[in-house]
Amino acid sequence: MSTGPGQGWPDRADESPDEQPSGLGGPGENEDAPPTGPQGEAAPGAAPSGHAMWGNTTSGTAENVGYVPTNTGAQPPPGPRKGPSRGESELVREALKDAKVSHETSVNALKVMSGRREKEWPRPGHCRIVTIANQKGGVGKTTSSVNLAASLAMHGAQVLVVDLDPQGNASTALGVEHHAEIPSIYDVLIEDMAMADIVVPAPEIPNLFCAPATLNLAGAEIELVSKVARESRLRRALDAYETEKFDYVLIDCPPSLGLLTVNALVGGDELLIPIQCEYYALEGLGQLIRTVDLVKAHLNPRLNVSTILLTMYDARTRLAAQVAEDVRNHFGEVVLNTVIPRSVRVSEAPSYGQSVMTYDPGSSGALAYSEAASEMARMGAAK
Repeated sequence: MSTGPGQGWPDRADESPDEQPSGLGGPGENEDAPPTGPQGEAAPGAAPSGHAMWGNTTSGTAENVGYVPTNTGAQPPPGPRKGPSRGESELVREALKDAKVSHETSVNALKVMSGRREKEWPRPGHCRIVTIANQKGGVGKTTSSVNLAASLAMHGAQVLVVDLDPQGNASTALGVEHHAEIPSIYDVLIEDMAMADIVVPAPEIPNLFCAPATLNLAGAEIELVSKVARESRLRRALDAYETEKFDYVLIDCPPSLGLLTVNALVGGDELLIPIQCEYYALEGLGQLIRTVDLVKAHLNPRLNVSTILLTMYDARTRLAAQVAEDVRNHFGEVVLNTVIPRSVRVSEAPSYGQSVMTYDPGSSGALAYSEAASEMARMGAAK
């Protein structure tokens, strides 16, 4: 290899250093490089080459946040970043901005899928009232309620979601208002308001309706103690409502075994249990089954565990496969074949007031929930 004045670039010995390409330590890269001291060391205060430089501070919420390799001379884009203004940190805004791009590009996936699938799934002969409960938090109760309901509604079923969680996350995911002045399920349980007065349609999906929850519901556990027939107030409200105009009523429960969950167990005919594919999820399952047996013996003999859904499955771990195998061996046919994988899109969708079925229908989470809902529909039709 011939060498010349230009850092040893072959066949360019006759060019001046300024005409040779930059990069790999070439002369064109020195213009924006940090000042160096003797022996080529970085001057005091300069960021080490190849390390990240986070704006002008060390805080993760600095105005300009991003990875800036110092050896390229790149600078953060001027001005604030564009993204949803919901009070998040800049890192969250950046993540949501990227997700929105993915969402927009995935709309075509829904058009492709719609041509391959049946437009309508089998509908049950009567309204199926399904309680979705697990006293352990973070196992995917609300996520499953919303996305199963959205998927069923998108395939021709009439679906009502009853949000019985004081946090109101299901209402948020369906894009339904649930501030303190909105009539909610609290008014039904405590003030004896009719269910028809609080049910509203979900704006994103036809055939999908919601009975919203507000923060007032947080005090309902205490207020229900002094009420007559406190365990069956939701059931009475549903019986007085025209539930037969729906194919499915899905009741989303709080992460506890208090009076709200007991009301949901008394109000439902079927129980769907989401189980996270981790060891802790199995520990509390026995307590839930004992509670179900007590409710069945004393309050609601119609209740049965009809469906178990494995959620947050991580195929990279042996533990997830072991938990799934143990659950299938113990519960048998009620465990759906479809498992719900961990999916960032599923977590991002509620921040846009949507289910993952409309937010990113081509994502792994949306496809899995669609398959799970299809199984539910066919299992119900077979019975």
